[in-house]
Amino acid sequence: MITRLAGARVFDPANGVRGEKRDLFFEDGVMIAAPAGGVGRSYDLGGLVAMPGAIDIHSHIAGGKVNLARLLMTEEHRSAPVARGAATRSGGGVATPSCFVTGYRYAALGYTAAFEPAMVPSNARSAHLEMADLPIIDKGAYLMLGNDELLLRLIASGAEQERINDYVAWMLNATASLGIKTVNPGGISAFKFNARGLAIDESGPQHGVTPRRIVQALARAVFELGVPHPLHTHCNNLGIPGNVDTTLATIAAAEGFPLHLTHAQFHSYGTEGDRRFSSAAARLAEAVSRNPNVTLDVGQIMFGQTVTASGDTMAQYRNRGLASPDKWIVMDIECDGGCGLVPFRYRDSNFVNALQWAIGLELFLLIEDPWRVFLTTDHPNGAPFTCYPHLIRLLMDRSFRNDCLKSIHPAAQQATTLGSITREYTLEEIAITTRAAPARILGLAGCGHLGPGACADIAVYAEEADRERMFAAPRYLFKSGVEVARHGEVLATPAGATHVVRPEFDRAIEAEIGAFFHQHMSFGFEHFRLSEGELADAGLRLLAQPCRPRRRA
Repeated sequence: MITRLAGARVFDPANGVRGEKRDLFFEDGVMIAAPAGGVGRSYDLGGLVAMPGAIDIHSHIAGGKVNLARLLMTEEHRSAPVARGAATRSGGGVATPSCFVTGYRYAALGYTAAFEPAMVPSNARSAHLEMADLPIIDKGAYLMLGNDELLLRLIASGAEQERINDYVAWMLNATASLGIKTVNPGGISAFKFNARGLAIDESGPQHGVTPRRIVQALARAVFELGVPHPLHTHCNNLGIPGNVDTTLATIAAAEGFPLHLTHAQFHSYGTEGDRRFSSAAARLAEAVSRNPNVTLDVGQIMFGQTVTASGDTMAQYRNRGLASPDKWIVMDIECDGGCGLVPFRYRDSNFVNALQWAIGLELFLLIEDPWRVFLTTDHPNGAPFTCYPHLIRLLMDRSFRNDCLKSIHPAAQQATTLGSITREYTLEEIAITTRAAPARILGLAGCGHLGPGACADIAVYAEEADRERMFAAPRYLFKSGVEVARHGEVLATPAGATHVVRPEFDRAIEAEIGAFFHQHMSFGFEHFRLSEGELADAGLRLLAQPCRPRRRA
């Protein structure tokens, strides 16, 4: 049956549509051109705004650390329950929502996809089983490498890049991943040998490998394998004053290969001023402008209670004394990495927290190209993803933003240039940074746009001057042509797809990987790889995005 959405103001940046009044058509879950004949169903969208479904490029929604966070924050589930409805199950949580509630709340905001950014190899099976329980939205995961023992051994031994590429490609295939993430490269491994910090050119205590060499090897591997998404990089020295120098050095370490900096707000700090903590957002924004190979998501903090959940064991151990409430977890994970959980409450009356808030907004507003900066809160680290409507209003409404600025710690007000920035995001720029740009950088050809052949993922909003209210509850949300939400209420819960990549590799690498598993891992090599059959049995529908191997001239 053909469905028509009639008379909406359409924002589809990938196809150059900037608010024109148009009719949209879809059939069997796919966008089509205007048909010659009649339609079976029609919605009158006169005066409403239509965009592709939103895509969250970085949100901790599944895996071991997410489950640990749920266990740590049981009181949150008691205080924020979701009742069973006609189409929904019961659940709870805001910073640590259950699987079902995660899908419901994303759909209620107009999101149709979200991606887990830190899946540990040995936990891939469990993470995928969790994602199978996420209703409505598409999903996928970035595989954590850079602290795994075998990669460090390969780099330390001087292995040729082709051998490293084969290892990376095998791991992507074995774990059904969409991309590669590196977290504090080398630093998590160093923490296991009692190091408490690792500078980008400092040799790790076990293998003598520097973070620079890890970034170089992985960024090149991702590029040469043709994986669409660049190396997703959590830089060393997260949260430390002066760490902008590490961030800039990490950009240089990539040597021109595509590089994505994640939750960049936490890596944009200087040491100026009496408090030895300052904004370096302008320096990073300038570096992004100079380096077209670099993209970033912000990881905006918002004031209130959350829980920080990260693979960066080193940083989480350092921050354990700031836990609020006073409880925390850090743990080792096989030979792959680690993780840490620290509850945290960001306060506008705290100088550091207030300046962090301003730094994130500075990054959004100072980076001129909306195709290279992505709207995230690093859920739940900076704030729960349910804060996105409020964040969008801060970006689109300068008067509101400046009113909020006046309420934060006075010294933080003086330490930021935020009040002098006149830029306000447009609806087109919101559609780029939350829809078209994420789809492009992840290689999701069928998502993030409304042209013929695209998946019929469509969010429809009633335009309001209060942009927070506008984006808090879309009038309609269609997922693959199914109306799944209306006025923020979930009506249907179809299963979304799981996006993966399948780069080619030389199977000779399996002998080396198998020998390593036999000597060091707690489960057998033959049980590690996820088969398509078991993923299908779990209810996952895999969509493989093409990899196009490349060589730099």
